[in-house]
This record gives sequence, structure tokens and C-alpha cells, in this order.
Amino acid sequence: MAVSAVGEKYRCEICGNEVVVTKAGGGTLVCCGQDMTSVEEE
Repeated sequence: MAVSAVGEKYRCEICGNEVVVTKAGGGTLVCCGQDMTSVEEE
């Protein structure tokens, strides 16, 4: 999933790591060898 906006949250489905985008620069976030998934705010 491409990073497109500051403040977006992503999670690794394997280890559970979560990140919040502080500077959008395109590309994809990868953890444990697979793309991280976007997380909807609760």
C-alpha cells in the first residue's frame, strides 16, 4: 500500500508493529517481508 498522507497508520499483520506517517514520500511500508496494512482510526 502506497504511503500518501501524513497521519496515516499502518500495521504489520505478522508481528503487530504499528507506524504513523510523519512525512509522506510515496513508496510502500514493509515489515517482516510483506507490505503493511492501513489501519482505520478507532
